[in-house]
Amino acid sequence: MSLEAIKSIAAAEDEARQAKARAQQKAREAVAAAEKEGKEAVAAMCARAESEIAEIRRAADQKASEQATDLVSNTANRQAMLRARAEVRLDKAAKLIVERIVNV
Repeated sequence: MSLEAIKSIAAAEDEARQAKARAQQKAREAVAAAEKEGKEAVAAMCARAESEIAEIRRAADQKASEQATDLVSNTANRQAMLRARAEVRLDKAAKLIVERIVNV
């Protein structure tokens, strides 16, 4: 084998090692980029989910507040109605007592 053939083979092997090293580096960079994008996507989805949860909680709190206000209003109305009926009965009872005492 001639010296030039040996040098040519050595150069080809060196070039192949360099190509392999470049390919491995590109693969590591691609994996790192994919992991970074994945982490960013997960973080974005978590932030979106937290935002949606906050909105759902806000809506639930508002609905609960409205229902509580309605309940208070309805209770106040029933209380007023019962009080009015009791006052009418109280007047009737007072008249009945007076009649019985006077007519005795």
